[in-house]
Amino acid sequence: MKKIKLFTDSSVNPQEKIGFGAFLKLIEETLSLEEMKKNIKTKRFENTSSTKLELQTLLWALNEIQVASTTYIEVYTDCQNIIGLEDRRKKLEGNDYKSSKGKLMNNHDLYKLFFEKLDELNLVFIKVKGHKKSSLKNEIDDIFNLVDKASRNALREDIAYLK
Repeated sequence: MKKIKLFTDSSVNPQEKIGFGAFLKLIEETLSLEEMKKNIKTKRFENTSSTKLELQTLLWALNEIQVASTTYIEVYTDCQNIIGLEDRRKKLEGNDYKSSKGKLMNNHDLYKLFFEKLDELNLVFIKVKGHKKSSLKNEIDDIFNLVDKASRNALREDIAYLK
């Protein structure tokens, strides 16, 4: 079975409700960090929030990489919402994505798309602890850091451009 490592992260400006998602797809890890940096993709999202942007980024990345259902995908993220979403599925679907007061939840459409991808693909989610001390970082942290920086830099450049 083919295995892919997918690193996703995002950076949002909550006041402007814009953000950038970034992802890196690795099939082989023989690339140098510099080569990996060149393969990171970024995308601008509007009318978003931090939670929404993490989901938008993951779904965009999964659509972009176009893999067979037999491919095993390890998704590396620092987003607790994504990590815990699978465990919340039964309750969300059981309540038809509504709160206890009957109001449709924010991001319900993205949750539905997430669960479709979960059913369609062989996904496993791996939590990356962001912003560790350098002495505590391993290779996965170094790779994730590239994606984190790409999303933050794209947002910074976009904000500077808008001024």
